[in-house]
Order: sequence, then C-alpha cells, then structure tokens
Amino acid sequence: MEERKGRRIIMFPVPFPGHFNPMIQLAGIFHHRGFSVTILHTSHNFPDPSRHPHFTFRAISHKKEGEGEDPLSRSETSGLDLVSFIRVLKQKYAEPFRETLAAEVGGGETVCCLVSDAIWGRNTEDAAKEVGLRRVVLRTGGAASFHAFAAFPLLRDKGYFSALDSRLDDPVIELSPLKVKDLPVIETNDPDELYRIITDMVEGVKSSSGVIWNTFQDLERDQIMDLSSNFHVPFFPIGPFHKHNNDLPPKTKNKEDNGITNWLDKQEPKSVVYASFGSLADIEEKDFLEIAWGLRNSKQSFLWVVRPGLVRGTEGLESLPCGFMDNIGHKGKIVKWANQLEVLAHPAVGVFWTHCGWNSTVESICEGVPMICTPCFTDQRVNARYITDVWRVGKVLERNIMDKGEIEQVVRSAIIDGGDGMRDRCLGFKEMAEKCLGKNGSSSNYLDKLVRHVLSFDS
Repeated sequence: MEERKGRRIIMFPVPFPGHFNPMIQLAGIFHHRGFSVTILHTSHNFPDPSRHPHFTFRAISHKKEGEGEDPLSRSETSGLDLVSFIRVLKQKYAEPFRETLAAEVGGGETVCCLVSDAIWGRNTEDAAKEVGLRRVVLRTGGAASFHAFAAFPLLRDKGYFSALDSRLDDPVIELSPLKVKDLPVIETNDPDELYRIITDMVEGVKSSSGVIWNTFQDLERDQIMDLSSNFHVPFFPIGPFHKHNNDLPPKTKNKEDNGITNWLDKQEPKSVVYASFGSLADIEEKDFLEIAWGLRNSKQSFLWVVRPGLVRGTEGLESLPCGFMDNIGHKGKIVKWANQLEVLAHPAVGVFWTHCGWNSTVESICEGVPMICTPCFTDQRVNARYITDVWRVGKVLERNIMDKGEIEQVVRSAIIDGGDGMRDRCLGFKEMAEKCLGKNGSSSNYLDKLVRHVLSFDS
C-alpha cells in the first residue's frame, strides 16, 4: 500500500442508480487498495458527498459563465425516452467533461487512469488521450448481455430486430439460449439512436486499456472467455463488488430501515416474497393492481417496494382498492424504498421478484435467493433468460401478461416448494461467489492483476 500513496484514480459514472452504485463500490475497492479516488459527476442526480467521505467529488457543470439554469434541466429532458435522454446526456457533457478532466489531471497527485462507465463510449477516450491518461472501462452489466450488445450489427443484418413483433419466441441461433423477445432493446422513438449508442459503447470497450466487470468467473465463464478472445483487451471480472471487504463505514440506518428489519424479524425463515422493480421501470395501473391482488391472494408474506413513479400517472399507493392495506394485515408491507442488500441477506426472505437488473441479479445470487423474473427492457431480458434457462435459479412472469391468478401460483410455488430446486442451485452459486472472493479465488486474483495493471500505466 505504501507504493500507492499519492496515486489517484479518476472515475466517471453514468448518473443512474444502477450505474452509480457499482461505480461507488468499485471506488471503495480501489480505496481499500491504497488509491485515492476522485469522482466526476454530472449535475443530474448529483450524489450526497457526505455519504461517501473517502472520496472527492467534482461536479461537472456545463453552464457557461453568466448563464442561469443548467441546460440539462427537467424542462429540457421531460418527456424523453431513455434512449433520447442518454443521447442528450452524452452530448451535453462531452465538452464539460473534457475541461474538468484536464483541470483534475493538472493537480498535484499522480493520476493513474480514468475509469469511465462503458455507456459514455468514445467521448471519454478522446478526452483521456488529450491529457495523456489511460482509460479503463467499467461495464456495470453482465458479460452475457454485453455479448448480445456486441452482436448488434450481426443481429441487424440477420433481420432479428424487424422480427421483434412477429416472431418473439423464435430462437436467436447466434446467441443461444436467447429468443427474439430477449434481445436487449429499449422501446424508443429513435431505434437508430439506440443502435448508435450501443455501437459507441462496444467500440469504446474495444479501444480501452482494460474492462472491469461486476461479475465472477464461475457465473459467466463461457461469455467472458468468448468476449476476451474477440476484444483483445485485458478483462478483469472482479465481482461481486458489494461483497469485497472495502472497509467503508456502514450506512446509518434510518427509521424506515429499522421498521423493515423489525417486520422481517417477525417472519418465518424463507417465507417472504421481496418485490422490487428497480429505479427506472414503470408499469400501468392495471398491472399494478394485478400484482397487488396476486401477492395478497398467494397468502404469502411479502415486502413490496412501490417507489414514486413506479405506476404511470400516480404515486402508486392511491391506486390500491379502499381497505386493501387493512385486508392484508401483517402479511404484507409496502414501502417506498428498502436497503436491498440488507433485505436479501435477511433469513426471512425466500424469493426475490425482480426486474432482473444486473445489480439485483448478482445481489440475489450472492445471498442464495431465487428469483421471479419480470424484465422490462434492455439487458434485463438477457439476464432473465440466463436466470431461468442457464443458471436455473428463477421463474418468469411475463410483464405483458400480468395476471393475478398466475402471480398467485408462481409466488406460492417459489416459496412453498422452493421453486423445484431453484433455491438449492442458487445456494450453490452463492458458495461459488464466496470462493471467487476468497484467497486465490478468481475474483481476488483478477483484482491483484487489475491493481498491477493500473500501476503500470505511469511506470
């Protein structure tokens, strides 16, 4: 650690929780290895630095001198779909990032490298080259989904995207076990822009000085090996990030956290369905009601996160029928937010009903909790297919056919029967993850290689 004093890493996350959280976990891993960390962040979703005292935060503002409101305002981005929002985000922050990075590199400490989210693409590559900095990419999703993204030109040429509405259950021969409906697309008014964003991301990975993955070798060995042989850049699958011992202080529990823990403490082991659909997805009110009645009719205990914005056009809970909460009594608890890592680690939780975001997928596997899969868009669909058909630790509930009767049946099966061996298989992957992080485990060894790799940049 002494040799790394005065060595700094600059990190640039994408400002969505599913991307920021693994970046901050990676920052903790680097900090534990003796590096100082500076995090450049957009004004959109700017984090609270007091929650992360070990790191230095720099706000990237693209306001010009004398201007008032930040051009990336709510009024400018309201009504944009996710693809259009990412396009605007990349355009607005390209030049301000370049300027901020140049100012940071001109400081006192040696900067070893830039670690940027893969979504930023080649914009960060050009900025890093200008200041003589090597760029390492963080891929916050899994290797299987990135394999599908890398195949976009082939998939387009083969006509798979034009088959999205007509042949949903057809196999994608080149990407077994995926079906057409599993392809990682996003509903957008500008599909060409999605293609450009994905292409830029993939090309940015190819031209990087290395790729860090929040996955572990025993989970995605074939996909990692296949990508590594085609991309010819160093790969570092050092996940799961959140399970590394990074010596960061535990988060202070608030009243809501304590309320959830106290409720879980009163439940039987492996008896609770934990339902949470991520930070970006939204659902129709009719589907929300089907979920509510399905959970209630299953007669299983459930903890359900209904964040503001989950139900289109409402805050969510007002859509529930009058007396619904009284009717479920102590069997159910609905909250606006939960500490997911703590919930999944609680012995009362028996199954996780999830949107299959990569962070949620890895966190569930690491706690040996099987999943009910309702993917919404992009890599979530690929993750769900692997969860159900490859790793066999989950069951699917299709988003487009939410039915309270089917929900009731799947929930009861997952809790009461253990999902036909899903739980035992998931516990096996939990043991694999622990082994990967242990002494001489693959993730530990890759982390040692990553540290040596980063230190070699300025030697």
